[in-house]
Amino acid sequence: MQTRQLGRTDLHITPIGFGAWAIGGEWRFGWGPQDDAESVAAIRQAVSRGMNWIDTAPAYGLGHSEDVVARALADIPRAERPYVFTKCSLVWGEDRIVTHNLSSASLRREVEDSLRRLQVEAIDLYQIHWPRWQAASEPSPGSVEEAWHTLAELKQQGKLRHIGVSNFTVEDLKTAEAIAPVASLQPPYSMLRRAIEAEVLPYCLQTNIGVLVYSPMQSGLLTGAMTRERIEGLAASDWRRHNKEFQEPQLTANLALVAVLRGIGARHGRSPGEVAIAWTLRQPVVTAAIVGGRSASQVDGVVGAADVRLSTEELAEIETALPRG
Repeated sequence: MQTRQLGRTDLHITPIGFGAWAIGGEWRFGWGPQDDAESVAAIRQAVSRGMNWIDTAPAYGLGHSEDVVARALADIPRAERPYVFTKCSLVWGEDRIVTHNLSSASLRREVEDSLRRLQVEAIDLYQIHWPRWQAASEPSPGSVEEAWHTLAELKQQGKLRHIGVSNFTVEDLKTAEAIAPVASLQPPYSMLRRAIEAEVLPYCLQTNIGVLVYSPMQSGLLTGAMTRERIEGLAASDWRRHNKEFQEPQLTANLALVAVLRGIGARHGRSPGEVAIAWTLRQPVVTAAIVGGRSASQVDGVVGAADVRLSTEELAEIETALPRG
């Protein structure tokens, strides 16, 4: 794959990176049961197919995703290893309840824990997972300002090579930028979730902040493999069972959109999911897309998105097919 420069950093990354959310296994926001051997195979396949970065987070499986990433990369020569990106701010205790914490002391512990789990001396890109946590019933410790000062200090110490953010608004970005440069933003973006087009993407373009979009296939809904029967059979611990896009009345319209993507993909010899990913990459400001994979075959089904170039007519066809409202 060709590479693109991530914002103002010296990182040149492939348009598609491996997303390690689902391989974390079962937790409150998990995707149901997952086999670690299949996860390791998926990561190694992603690397062999040319992806040169992996995005994970401590919260994914409460440390498990980072452990699996380390296991998958252990036998790969250091010079050939992909960049590893991870995050901070979501923490948990013995009760396994996830809470939000941006205090300096908590972040410093998180960095040390991630370095240990990932078995690395420095983290290539370290991101604040959330500026605030909607699941919190009361204000979280710390603040964006305190957190960003802390990450800037840890970067100077060499423990973090680059620092970025996730799920930030433009105002959050401005707050952080006043303290130290923001390497990148990781926002949700897909055909069914386009809120960042109004303000966030234009601001990132103006300020040269790299953009790593997540859930470009709307958490698997736009892959072409998601049927009504498969949705009904999702594990009870799979968070998608409670997501409105996987339920009526949205589901019927979304599956109709997938049928259109299937037709467009056939012209390119690609899957509906690859068309959905390519649609996000059409934006010049989008550096790359995070694409999850739970098996080697799933990885093989998405890598072709980097080569898809949608025509003006195909983009208009998609726009017409998008569910209204």
